[in-house]
Amino acid sequence: MKNLFFHLMPYKGLPPDFPQKYESVWVNIDARLYNPEIVQQNLHDYLDQLKFADELGFDGICVNEHHSNGYAIMSSPQMMATVLARETKHAAIVIMGCSIALYDPPMRVAEDMATVDTMSGGRLIAGFPIGTPFDTCYAYGQNPSSVRQKYYEAYEIVMRSWESDDMFAFNGEYYKQPFVNTFLKPKQRPHPPIWVPGGGSVETWRWTAQKDFAYGYTSFYGAQNARTQVQGFWDFVDEAGAERNPFRLGMVQFIGVAESRKAAMELYREPAEYLYNCNLKVSPRWAVPPGYQSEETKRLQVKSTMQQTALKAVEAIRGGALTMEEIIDRGYLIIGSPDEVADQIRANCLDLNCGNMMALLQFGNMKTEVGRYNLELYARYVKPQLDDLFEGEWEHRWWPEACKQRHFPPVGARPFAPESTALLSMVGG
Repeated sequence: MKNLFFHLMPYKGLPPDFPQKYESVWVNIDARLYNPEIVQQNLHDYLDQLKFADELGFDGICVNEHHSNGYAIMSSPQMMATVLARETKHAAIVIMGCSIALYDPPMRVAEDMATVDTMSGGRLIAGFPIGTPFDTCYAYGQNPSSVRQKYYEAYEIVMRSWESDDMFAFNGEYYKQPFVNTFLKPKQRPHPPIWVPGGGSVETWRWTAQKDFAYGYTSFYGAQNARTQVQGFWDFVDEAGAERNPFRLGMVQFIGVAESRKAAMELYREPAEYLYNCNLKVSPRWAVPPGYQSEETKRLQVKSTMQQTALKAVEAIRGGALTMEEIIDRGYLIIGSPDEVADQIRANCLDLNCGNMMALLQFGNMKTEVGRYNLELYARYVKPQLDDLFEGEWEHRWWPEACKQRHFPPVGARPFAPESTALLSMVGG
């Protein structure tokens, strides 16, 4: 199995009364909450964490794209990935992903990703999401009824520019370019592995399965809330006549590792409650713009990740803020000792047939030092218990050749225990 460190780069500057005072963390977030000093420190700390994950032997490190929001401050994943291409040596760099329908012309994406792939020595995984309605339709003003068709055209331009050494013209409905000739090409030819991040759209399941790409289910609510969406994807894999190779599926999961479950409850309580009550407080009016969700998806009554996020935010406000106990009981966050965490992840991945675990180990207002502690415990004591899952049974066809050889963390002392007063004082802020 592949273990990846997925970073949302959360903003830590939201006030304690944010859930009561403000409508949404996304789209119409109050820009006066922005603090450049906090963001400057956050970005440096987060890039250091991603570099640390590479040193610890994580198989991949993930960046992504969001706009007009206070839960993820990474507006350009290509920018972050370029830094990581220079600063890291072993891990696959997963742009998870770049909302290609937002770029005009899309060849900008082709050039940026080719640069990352070449700088990194062929370690890029290219993620092509449709994009959330918050980002695409509201923050960037795309027509919800046509954004998917625009996405298909953008995808065609990017792929043709990578695969062809000849200049070509593109005359689509949304993009018209007489001269497409990207001199910059990826090191991986004809192109890097393609992953398609998604939150529960039938069209995305079908298209991803038909194209034989990997699907990344980007949910904030854990494996036990992912079964319907994941099964939907596997149904379309069957329909396409493809194999149920677990490496064609990845999913994200918030995780907190400590010396014991009791210590983990204490250590990660504040960051988890901040995450679900502040970072993910979104308004339902931004979740499903008219025309964004297809009739087929509605008929199957599939709720997207963004719909779930909005509805759960409303539920939390009406019923009072979510407590750590509720977050754990609902399966949103996995916590415990390394053995407990490894057992839960293994069971979930076997249940969902998932070969790529994208661990969210820095979340909410967690102190960076606590995040590094979480990263190191996972890399040294959880990951080794999961590495052999699906190994030898299936070929991972969606992984860079340059990253096939496993890298191990340097020999070192066990990180100091979180029960210490010094570390517990680092949890918030």
